[in-house]
Amino acid sequence: MSGSNPAFRFDHVHIISETPHESAQWYVDTFGAVIAADTMARGAPQIFVELGGANIIIRGKRFGEAPTKTNPIGEYADYASHNEWGTDHFGFLYEGDLKAYCAELAAKGVQFPVPLKEGVNGMRLCYVSAPDGVSIEIMQT
Repeated sequence: MSGSNPAFRFDHVHIISETPHESAQWYVDTFGAVIAADTMARGAPQIFVELGGANIIIRGKRFGEAPTKTNPIGEYADYASHNEWGTDHFGFLYEGDLKAYCAELAAKGVQFPVPLKEGVNGMRLCYVSAPDGVSIEIMQT
């Protein structure tokens, strides 16, 4: 069995935001992300945020668009879901004490629609509510 297609390399997650600058700043304030670039694209702000080697592009509404709200994430029997088609969430691995880190995030006012728990494989995880209806899974390594 061979690895995946070497011609591909992950580049970014793209988020449409009602308040792109405030959303980008949330990632900086909450997780210590870095704003790598603050640009305009097709008449809307487009902000490049770097976190953990991943690029998160947060952009504003473009002319002609009419974005709708996403369903909030909810807990089911043994999983969490936005219960809609498309991207459900994105995740980061966290090296360190996730319980202590969640306490730090909670002190900053971060909301946890799925509080810290043990996942299917025994890994600790939680979900954080980010701006714009985005959910972020954080898993302890």
